This record gives sequence, structure tokens and C-alpha cells, in this order.
Amino acid sequence: MKKDKQVAVIATGNLHKLDEIKKILTDFPLEIKSMKDVELDNLEIVEDGKTFEENALIKARIVMEKTGCLTIADDSGLEVDSLNNQPGIYSARFAGEHGNDNKNNQKLLEMMKDIPKENRSARFVCAMAVVFPNKEELVLRGECEGYIGLQAKGSNGFGYDPLFIVPQFNLTFAELGEEKKNEISHRAVALQKLKQLLQIKLRSE
Repeated sequence: MKKDKQVAVIATGNLHKLDEIKKILTDFPLEIKSMKDVELDNLEIVEDGKTFEENALIKARIVMEKTGCLTIADDSGLEVDSLNNQPGIYSARFAGEHGNDNKNNQKLLEMMKDIPKENRSARFVCAMAVVFPNKEELVLRGECEGYIGLQAKGSNGFGYDPLFIVPQFNLTFAELGEEKKNEISHRAVALQKLKQLLQIKLRSE
């Protein structure tokens, strides 16, 4: 008899993130559910951690408690070296309004207008947390190094993607396209680590 896939809830209200995670986990033996699928799409979670890892765990713990299902949550953002790693955990609300990509990008460009290319190094960071129904927890980190461009380029992606240039391609995340981004992004790196650990974990059950 074929074993049913284990349900995994992705604890995010960001549809772009949800789509990205689902695509990267497409070949994995999990039945992926969104917050809407488990009727938690209106759930307000206060992310008051001091690090990406703490915020990812806060989300994963709360959703696992409410659903009883394996839960995956990420917290991710942009760290710019010349800005003392800002915007960091405040990436989504850098300009004051949560999720306003245009305003966030405009603020970042304004703050960096006098910074030369050689000092515009940055990285995308993703902390990926998994909380199992037995309350066991895993947290993994993925990073992607690059630098901040002088202007937005590209129409794919979201967040700071139009500003973040990947040196080996000399293109922004928003110019690279979904398929290539999902191979090299901070979220892809964290999810590949997660897949390796989950394979071991699920095989042992």
C-alpha cells in the first residue's frame, strides 16, 4: 500500500514566497498546504524576534500548534554591508509600510545614492524553520551574496529583487527569471539543506 504524503503547512501569507517554496519542494514527498488551505489566512503573528531564525521559529511554532501538522516557515531579508546590515529583519517594512516593495526599494536607493559600486555589497538571508507535530525543531540558514545596483532592473521577482545583482550573471534577481533564481537564491539554499535533513527524518519514521 502506498503511504500517504505527510502534510506540510507553509506558514506565510506572502504568495510569492509560497509559490517559490512550493516549486523548490515540488519533487519532495510532502503534501504542501497554504495558510488559506488550513483556514489560517487571517492569522496575525507578531514577529518580535531579534534574528531571522527567531522570527521563523515564532511563525512555525504558532502554526504547528494550531494545525498539528509539520510546519515550515521562513524569515528572510536583505543585509547591506555599508548600512550596518540594514534593512535586515525589517526588510519587508523598511519604509514603514509592510510589503510596499516600491517604497522599500526607493528608500534603499536613496540611502545608498552616494555609495560607490565597490562598497555596495549585500546578501539575501533566509532562515528556514521546521516544527514537527512532536515539537521537534530544525532551523537552517541560506545566503546569496551580491550587490545593490544603482537602479531597479527586471520585472520578475518581488521585494528587493530588482536591485539585487548576482555577480556571476551580472543580472538582478528580477532579470534572472524564476527558474534560475530558484536554483541559487537564499531561499533555495536553505530549502536544499532542509530537504536533505527531512529526507533522513522522514525515512526514519
